Amino acid sequence: MTATAPSSPTSPARWAGLLTLGFVTDFLDTLGVGSFATTSTALKLAKVTEDENIPGTLNVGHALPTIVEALCYIIIIPLFLEHAENSFRVEPVTLITMVGAGALGAWFGAGIVSGWPRRTIQLALSGALLITAGFITMRLLLNFPDQGTFGLSGTKLIIAILANALFGALCTLGIGNYAPCMALVALLGMNPTVAFPIMMGSAALFLPVGSIRFLKAGRYHRPTVIGLTLGGIPGVLVAAFVVKSLPLTAVKWLVVGVLTYTSALMWLSANRSAAPAAAEPTAA
Repeated sequence: MTATAPSSPTSPARWAGLLTLGFVTDFLDTLGVGSFATTSTALKLAKVTEDENIPGTLNVGHALPTIVEALCYIIIIPLFLEHAENSFRVEPVTLITMVGAGALGAWFGAGIVSGWPRRTIQLALSGALLITAGFITMRLLLNFPDQGTFGLSGTKLIIAILANALFGALCTLGIGNYAPCMALVALLGMNPTVAFPIMMGSAALFLPVGSIRFLKAGRYHRPTVIGLTLGGIPGVLVAAFVVKSLPLTAVKWLVVGVLTYTSALMWLSANRSAAPAAAEPTAA
């Protein structure tokens, strides 16, 4: 039996918290930190919704803000703003094929995850948070070059397409695509800032695609989705057009620590939920 989206009344203070969560997570998302890991942690620690509803809440709630991000980094910033750099431009073939592959991965991934039971999702989220922490750590420790190509071809393009399809599928588990996409782009020899239009364009397509499956299954928390959406869009605009960039190294290390802690917490929750079933006596 699948869980349904809760519709219980939400207090004004709760709404304020959800709107703030949307603003902060999508603000940091636009600057390259990512939103899935931070949102997952907040929802788990604050016990906002059931663990099995977290993946769907992430995909549905951050869908519209991510579309706004993509419009900013693919169209508005490269074409119209003075502070745009050529590095934000990416070759169309690379962009289109990687984004399309990510959407396919998200469609099939969401179809699988939306039917998983609570404990399976808890274990998957635990692993997802730990993997995300690993990718962020890799980005912080490895000194990727600031220069590179603006597109791929041949074997490298095939690797990028397959990898982005995997990222789209993993996104439905709560693994954000920003950290792995940035690492992939750098490892394949592209300019690291090219990752922004690729990762945001990918997320702008495969979050709505994945959301369809979660919406049909009712595996999301409605008030949180509304808060993330309404608070997230202003957060994106402020980050993209007002702040533009920040020294975020300390923030990223903090995120790594919090993700590791939350991963352990989710794993313990999964084990506790399995304990009663294991303790039941077998019939003679």
